[in-house]
Amino acid sequence: MEFLVLGDLVRQQPEKNAEWRTAPSLWDKLRPVALGMRSASTAAEDALWQRLRNRRLDGLRFRRQHSIDRFIVDFYSPEAKLVLEIDGPIHDTQQEQDEIRQDILESLGFTILRFTNEDVLENIDAVLKKISEAAQDLLSEKP
Repeated sequence: MEFLVLGDLVRQQPEKNAEWRTAPSLWDKLRPVALGMRSASTAAEDALWQRLRNRRLDGLRFRRQHSIDRFIVDFYSPEAKLVLEIDGPIHDTQQEQDEIRQDILESLGFTILRFTNEDVLENIDAVLKKISEAAQDLLSEKP
């Protein structure tokens, strides 16, 4: 398999099955962090994961605590290039950092949907509907 390296990103070839991944040198550093985040997930992340895992939502594949560039995102669908972020209370104090992170991810071609813990825990069906609609829109835009 051939790879193109762009900064901290690696793009697999061939183009038809391309998926962005973090460069191996950076992944070695991020991997323990991602694994720790999986084991210390919030109730909202767990609830959403139970509804996303094993292609339970529209047959879409989602990865949990997936690294993209130097970031670890809560959930990621490679087919739709859709990132889901579940924001807990910590995000109230880091809004500027979240905006910068989102701008960078969007510049790389990803779409980001943000939900609060409360959104997920109190109205998970509405959250799933928004995710499904966004994913279907993104997939219908692909050539």
